[in-house]
Amino acid sequence: MIFGSVAAMTRWGILATGQIAARFAEDLRLVPGAELVAVGSRTAESAQRFAERHGVPRAYASWSELAADADVEVIYVATPHAAHHEAARTCLTAGKPVLLEKPFTLDLATSTELIDTARAAGVFLMEAMWMRCNPLVLRACELIADGAIGTVTSVRADFGIAGPFPPEHRMRARALGGGALLDLGIYPVSLAHLLLGVPQHVRSWAKLGPEGTDENTGLVFGYDSGAVATLSCGMVGATAVTASITGTTGRIDLPEPFFRPGGFTLHRAGGQPETITAELAGSGYQHEAIEVQRCLAEGLTESPLVPHSVTLEVMALLDEIRAQIGVSYL
Repeated sequence: MIFGSVAAMTRWGILATGQIAARFAEDLRLVPGAELVAVGSRTAESAQRFAERHGVPRAYASWSELAADADVEVIYVATPHAAHHEAARTCLTAGKPVLLEKPFTLDLATSTELIDTARAAGVFLMEAMWMRCNPLVLRACELIADGAIGTVTSVRADFGIAGPFPPEHRMRARALGGGALLDLGIYPVSLAHLLLGVPQHVRSWAKLGPEGTDENTGLVFGYDSGAVATLSCGMVGATAVTASITGTTGRIDLPEPFFRPGGFTLHRAGGQPETITAELAGSGYQHEAIEVQRCLAEGLTESPLVPHSVTLEVMALLDEIRAQIGVSYL
């Protein structure tokens, strides 16, 4: 696997101390030129525990203290969904570049506000949609662009986990932006968008839980080209977490988990299946960090792999789906 490189060390801070933040901290060790120098949380105890576990020199008991650290050059925000907007805004207004965990925010309005803030300040901001930075996913896209399977006619993808989760868990709690769609469904939706763009027709159905968040959701996207995407997400049963991309002259099958595959199979019309693989390292978060460092080294304020326009288009889709299934966080 080929990694990018930058000329100088990039000093990172991590805002939040949960499971995803921990995985990112571990994967940052795989990134050339990356150094984790600080962590921030809402409590001193949580920040200190994280710092001790991951060998981080400085621990802060507030987001603003982390953002004010002059030694921190970029901050990865990994709070629960509902806190993304406030946390990222705290960093951006302090002039700090931000890699913001997906989903960007809870809705299009707050996502737009964050991007406007970053643009006005001339500060880098990127959604941490790591699938769009994954080398194998990008390789599949290259093959498709080169005509390996002809014109894409359908995309199928699922992401379901078994649960169960208690009512106060972030997967269910309305106050935390819970539900399958924003946490899991964003992956199938993002894959369809990556391959087919914005659909002209969106149909969705969901079973809602007692908290008013979606437990099991099905989606169909229609495109004026004639292409379709059939997608699902849920937290009531473990699905295959695979994807298939079908074209007029072939198909690409992405195995579990399709958003971070260890390989994929290319079926060309009339030919033998071809397996494309790559060596896996870490949890897969290093690729988005590499992309951030590349952009910062080049003086960019947004990533061409995960541009602001894509973040907003996907968030608009999620808003439309939530309106159809009756999920609101207000």
